[in-house]
Amino acid sequence: MQASTSTPATHAAEHGTAMFYRHVLNALNASGIPFLVGGAYAFHHYTGIVRDTKDLDLFIRRGDFQAISTALMAMGYKTELTYPHWLGKLYFNGDFIDLIFSSGNGVAEVDDDWFAFAPQIEMLGAPIRISPVEEMIWSKSFIMERERFDGADIAHMLRTCSERIDWPRLLQRFDAHWRVLLSHIILFGFIYPDERDLVPAWVTDELLDRMRADTHSPPSEQRTCYGTLLSREQFLPDIEQWGYRDPRLAPEGPMSEQETNLWTDAIKNKH
Repeated sequence: MQASTSTPATHAAEHGTAMFYRHVLNALNASGIPFLVGGAYAFHHYTGIVRDTKDLDLFIRRGDFQAISTALMAMGYKTELTYPHWLGKLYFNGDFIDLIFSSGNGVAEVDDDWFAFAPQIEMLGAPIRISPVEEMIWSKSFIMERERFDGADIAHMLRTCSERIDWPRLLQRFDAHWRVLLSHIILFGFIYPDERDLVPAWVTDELLDRMRADTHSPPSEQRTCYGTLLSREQFLPDIEQWGYRDPRLAPEGPMSEQETNLWTDAIKNKH
């Protein structure tokens, strides 16, 4: 079977959304407000894998949401701040674009480094920049819901982008959540046993050294369940019934109780 040469943009064109996307990209370029394209388009650039997508993911700074919303509403588009801690939406004629400034767990906030290390490409005839591969790996690594697990995306990006990944910067991104990165690296070696050397040995050694040191250290006296950083639903019993602390909440985490409640209430709408 011949491999597909189509791209997400061609799929969008078939569904009549390409004009919408192109108009928004050109408008944002003209505005001078920084943005990055992520999602299926960036994933295709890094891996060559084509994925049908129902929307376009644009990554922006939280502080730029209102300016972007104002500029696009003046052009006849409808915007909303869907989830104040991480996501807004732009609507037009049944299509929509996600305006993303963090992650659902509040960890992967879009900051200056997203833009400093973003490659430039062309999409739908417009010059754009895409999310750096390190930030894509970082943000996707925490998505472990029952209905969605992005582990395959991580494995594919590790396989195709090993030489271009800034590994020290990737480690820095995960910071205290380094176990999540280690878990994906272990799975990568299972998925691709003959290509596990694509992950530099020093990276694995560094993470395993941290694991050894952590294993032989006394546990914290705080009862914290970090599962809520991986799934907004599956670890609710730990927080609501078993008395574990939710690391998403301030002061340790970036979210307020109102924001976690709003994100929890939205679970019923995903089905």
